[in-house]
Amino acid sequence: MADIENIGFTRFINQPIDFEIISIEELYQRCRESNFDISISHRIQFHALIIVTEGKGFHNVDFNEIILSPGVVIPLVKNQVNYFQKELQVNGYVISFKESFITDNIGEKDLFHFLHLFNTKSLLIGEENIPLLIPYLELLKSMQKSNNQNLKSDLAKNIFLSLLIQIKRLTVYQHEIFESRHFKDFIQFKQLITQHYQDSHDAKFYAKKMLVSYKYLNEICKELGNVTAKAFIDNWILLEIKRNLSEKKYTTQEIAFKVGFDEPSNFIRFFKRHEGITPSKFANQL
Repeated sequence: MADIENIGFTRFINQPIDFEIISIEELYQRCRESNFDISISHRIQFHALIIVTEGKGFHNVDFNEIILSPGVVIPLVKNQVNYFQKELQVNGYVISFKESFITDNIGEKDLFHFLHLFNTKSLLIGEENIPLLIPYLELLKSMQKSNNQNLKSDLAKNIFLSLLIQIKRLTVYQHEIFESRHFKDFIQFKQLITQHYQDSHDAKFYAKKMLVSYKYLNEICKELGNVTAKAFIDNWILLEIKRNLSEKKYTTQEIAFKVGFDEPSNFIRFFKRHEGITPSKFANQL
């Protein structure tokens, strides 16, 4: 397997603002023209939203296969490893944007809607509801084609946030909505792990950072993640190890230090306890 490529926002995108909407068919065409195999695992350095309107197939995100059909929506976040099928089987839209495009100068309620959807693996709005998204998608395409750059980024952000709210409305009966402090604290916990996983794998370390009790942190993890805080940290570390192993760029020792283990032997034991095989064997099986 070849090294996983880190795909930056400008790798296939040339827009004056940090946002783009194209069809899935156009994405395949761009990749062909750039001699990039879209069916090989790659790690993205931006956020994206895939909306399927036609066809059936699959998409792989962080080693999990997601079945695609009309009405399936997949939020992708920075640093995820993913790949498409080699041949075009579905059509729809891919919306790509830098995280700062959304998070800079955004109201708390809009930020909540964004975080809620982008902390979900996949969504199903149903084929019958696709026409309800088309006006927003057409507005985004029209905005993108416009040569008028005045407030273009602000306009794109507002239309896109409206699209996310519409998607959320159409999936509200399929997913629990946490309009509480618990959800916000859970998101903060996840963000702190991404910032400090090299420093500590101890849940009490993160509870202290959040100025909450270890008991409270455990409660919100069980409520929103169905696992304890420690298990949530372990699962995240395990995923990051798999991503690093997939890249074929680092030795086992380098990955061990990269994810916060002092001794490679402890790293190997941790991985084997959770996966039943050594990191090297997992890398060879990819």
